[in-house]
Amino acid sequence: MTIQHFETIEHQLLGWATINLCGDLTAQAMEALNAAYTALESQNFSVIFFNFAGVNYINSGGIALLISLLARARQNSRTLMAYGLCSFHAELFQLAGLNHYMPILSSETGWSEPASFLEMEPPFQFEKV
Repeated sequence: MTIQHFETIEHQLLGWATINLCGDLTAQAMEALNAAYTALESQNFSVIFFNFAGVNYINSGGIALLISLLARARQNSRTLMAYGLCSFHAELFQLAGLNHYMPILSSETGWSEPASFLEMEPPFQFEKV
């Protein structure tokens, strides 16, 4: 299997930011993912969305990277959210329990994009599956 290069693209808007993920989310993605997250973390966004639409592959190393980012976010009272996951990757999130800490926006929830979710009034309530 060929590992595809991993890259991130950050977008910022009205107090929240999105990190668009592209490539294979493995341990080799650590430098790019940490750099993108750190750049946004220093700007004190309360919500950071991760767009997984460009992710082709996630392994245990990639899951471990997400868990480490979730721990950092939790220490700073920051919310991380995921969207653009294919059904297989969404299932991986559920099996690993990530969906309890990094809610997944999807057409089933009615929030398929960050803008649709942000129309809600805080505090955000998530049903644990």
